Amino acid sequence: MSLIVVGTMAFDAIETPFGKTDKIIGGSGTYVAYAASNFVKPVKQVSIVGYDFPKEEMDNLTSRGVDLEAVEIKQDKKSFFWSGKYHLDMNTRDSLVTDLNVLLDFNPQIPDSYQGAEYLMLGNLDPKLQKQVIEQLKVRPKLIVMDTMNFWMEIAMPQLEEVLKMVDVLMVNDSEARQLSGEFSIVKAAKKIMAMGPKYLIIKKGEHGALLFHENQVFFAPALPLEEVFDPTGAGDTFAGGFMGHIAKTNDISFENMKRAIIVGSAMASFCVEKFGPERLREITKADIDARIQQFVDLVNFDIVIN
Repeated sequence: MSLIVVGTMAFDAIETPFGKTDKIIGGSGTYVAYAASNFVKPVKQVSIVGYDFPKEEMDNLTSRGVDLEAVEIKQDKKSFFWSGKYHLDMNTRDSLVTDLNVLLDFNPQIPDSYQGAEYLMLGNLDPKLQKQVIEQLKVRPKLIVMDTMNFWMEIAMPQLEEVLKMVDVLMVNDSEARQLSGEFSIVKAAKKIMAMGPKYLIIKKGEHGALLFHENQVFFAPALPLEEVFDPTGAGDTFAGGFMGHIAKTNDISFENMKRAIIVGSAMASFCVEKFGPERLREITKADIDARIQQFVDLVNFDIVIN
């Protein structure tokens, strides 16, 4: 089964209470591809980079089974750059610098070789670009998943509402779900958002796990308690990559399998935060992933006798 991933490939500079980095590799598409490529190949990447994006990073992605045919390289511009500083709780951050650079020219094009892909992951981008990608696909994928954020709710709500009607799954965090729905109760928010179009809603709650909603069904997956969290950047995208990778690998879009995909996504995200950027994702093996998923199973598995 093949997976198309649309998202940014970029540079980040990050400061957390536990350290700071100069420019390192980042971007939503990068994190999704690193995670998903553990489960499905090829990952068909759609993105844009500048002349300064390292060839060794491109080669590294290719070696992992990431197809870069639809990654445009602008020879006259720099890659997208973001710099941020996290607060002590690691759930809040301040954006220090956002240089869109090549992202201003991003006009995603789906090549013929990508047509017929069964799964599509739309990273956090301008909703008009997300819609543009969907409309280029000659055959609708079995599952279309999208991520978005409060920024687009504030400046492009009509366009966002259009895309929501076209997708199957929406991924947002809890504050974004509240903003999108106008409801404080997460359950009420979920019902309102699913009425906008998506059949499934995933609400990411960082260190407090993730919720999956579908009709009247709800599933909750906890986050793994970790001794050290160095950098939460990209954790949500890594979660999305693990989720989509499992779905594409198993080719099963049932609610039961989505529950399993949530656990896989949570396991991948738990690796991501252990080092800066995608560094930890480059190191892990299948054995590491299997052991981490088992830790999640052990965390929530229990027997009880009700008399």
